[in-house]
Amino acid sequence: MKRKLRAAATSLWVIVSVALVLRLGYLIHYTDEHPKQAVSVIPFLFESGNIAYSLAMGHEFSSPFRVETGPTAWLPPVYPLLLAGVFHFFGAFTFHAYIAAALLNICFVTLACVPIYFIGKRIGGVEVAAGAAWLWAVFPNAILLPIQSMWDACLCALLATTILWATLAIADSKRLRDWCGYGLLWGVTIMTNATLIALLPLLLGWLAYRAHKAQRAWIGRISLSAAIVALCCVPWTIRNFEVFHRFIPLRSILGLQLWLGNNDQTKDIFRGDLHPIYNSDERAKYIQMGEIAYMQSKQQEAVHYILTHPGREMHLAGNRFISIWSGGTPSPVVYFLHASSWPRFVLLFNLAVAVGALFGIVALFRQRNVYAFPVALFPLIIPWAYYLTLALPRYRLPIDPIVMLLTAVALKMLIRPGDDRVREVSNS
Repeated sequence: MKRKLRAAATSLWVIVSVALVLRLGYLIHYTDEHPKQAVSVIPFLFESGNIAYSLAMGHEFSSPFRVETGPTAWLPPVYPLLLAGVFHFFGAFTFHAYIAAALLNICFVTLACVPIYFIGKRIGGVEVAAGAAWLWAVFPNAILLPIQSMWDACLCALLATTILWATLAIADSKRLRDWCGYGLLWGVTIMTNATLIALLPLLLGWLAYRAHKAQRAWIGRISLSAAIVALCCVPWTIRNFEVFHRFIPLRSILGLQLWLGNNDQTKDIFRGDLHPIYNSDERAKYIQMGEIAYMQSKQQEAVHYILTHPGREMHLAGNRFISIWSGGTPSPVVYFLHASSWPRFVLLFNLAVAVGALFGIVALFRQRNVYAFPVALFPLIIPWAYYLTLALPRYRLPIDPIVMLLTAVALKMLIRPGDDRVREVSNS
């Protein structure tokens, strides 16, 4: 019986099934609790949904604010095109379109269990693999956000985790097709979420170091992957140059993001009241100036504010750090005291896995695990983009599977302190 229970608890199929059932159950609950008219429209009334609507109506990649504002490079193209396909087949702003989009998000986050499991198995055995996948299966953010948020975060969680899995697996590969596939995976990921590009040179550098240390040829393979990544960006870059007459390889939004988080009206908790999608004055400026000039203006204002208000900037960056790792609040103690039981659980879960990830990183480096560096990069590097701009719960979701993985490593060290060596170490 114990063997059967252990086999079930460590079975990837069981974990995936439970993860799927939890998310489908919440989808049913959510649609029962909210009017169909509301869920058909409200989740899509943001930039990704508005651009997708423009595409579905036969217009160009444009109009992120629910009104006609002309061409945009607000987001990379993959997720808006995916939503546009949903609108095309199920109708724009319909209940069927919402169900289809939510089911896609559910599929993405559920499938993320697979790369998490195999990464965990590679670095720490089946206990770490199952622990990481179970944590992701029951992680509240990964249950709530697929239903409530029609953004790219769920797809990016799957892509980012698959990139880490592919990076660890390809390190010893000599087949060119593997390196071509790796470059293509990166190209699709960057065309979905531009922030993740920060990891590309670091992971390629780690692969080069591994190959150099093993005295294997690496320049040609890594150059091939990098070239394919660049080629994936070429069509979008050409389109942006033809439309805006500027070199915009990924997206145009940085200036606004920086300004929204760094100006004299910025609140400790981001409310969105300065965002052009809500603020009519800012939207009018955006339309009058055009997207690129507006973004450049906002970037200049933000940089000036940052340089002239260093104390305030430290305070805001600290709040954003806490918000990212607490699940959305810069004041977790106050929030906990005033929240109901379910939000308290979500807060505590986020804080627990944040601490767990930190101890997991320490554990991997203490064990001299050969995979410590690439695994640690995700929670250490990606959040910096949000410490400096805005911190929303969905921004962290792409790296949350790796946070669960690191927490599983820490839990194994806590439960089995004598077993302080994982299977793959530097002298293996």
